[in-house]
Amino acid sequence: MEQVTLRGDTGRAFGSRPSRRLRRLGRVPAIVYGHGQEPVPVAVDRHDLYVALHTEAGLNALINLQVGGEEILTVAREVQRHPVRGDIAHLDFIRISLDENIEAEVPVEFTGLPVGVREQKGIVETVHASVVVSCLPTAIPSHITIDIADLHVGESARVSDLPEIPGVAYVTDPSQLLVMVAIPAAAHVEAAPAAAEDEEAAAAEGEGEG
Repeated sequence: MEQVTLRGDTGRAFGSRPSRRLRRLGRVPAIVYGHGQEPVPVAVDRHDLYVALHTEAGLNALINLQVGGEEILTVAREVQRHPVRGDIAHLDFIRISLDENIEAEVPVEFTGLPVGVREQKGIVETVHASVVVSCLPTAIPSHITIDIADLHVGESARVSDLPEIPGVAYVTDPSQLLVMVAIPAAAHVEAAPAAAEDEEAAAAEGEGEG
């Protein structure tokens, strides 16, 4: 996996007011910790951070954080965003080693149009679109693909159905539901009056025969 470089400036003050001042200057407050080292408060350039986290690896990008003349290999975690604008307001950089497994959340991509949609008028309902895996930092998949073309109405795909990937272990519960094919709610609503009408018609016929 490609590594990106990002500069972290030390010496920032703690507190909400200094953090707001940093953000107005186009900086994002962050903290670096892990591997038994003392946490280090830093500030990074907002644009450079955006670029670093928008490679194919997304939030799992391996970031060489330059701090005080030292280069620290990290990954971004605990990303906090502005509730309206969506800008990153704060994040953690976790120290990692290339020879130690880490956990990462990886998106799941569903391919194929299910039989239940093509032939049975069903719809695809996505329950979870990501899973947590454990592997070496360089082995983190950018995404995991599963083909759902064979799913009929009432059928589903779970974590246990995902493909095996050498060197990658699934941490998420194997029984976790990912996607299912269901009948649209509107179809159930439409079917109810029709069923009631059928019952009334049957009752009327019964009375007539009596």
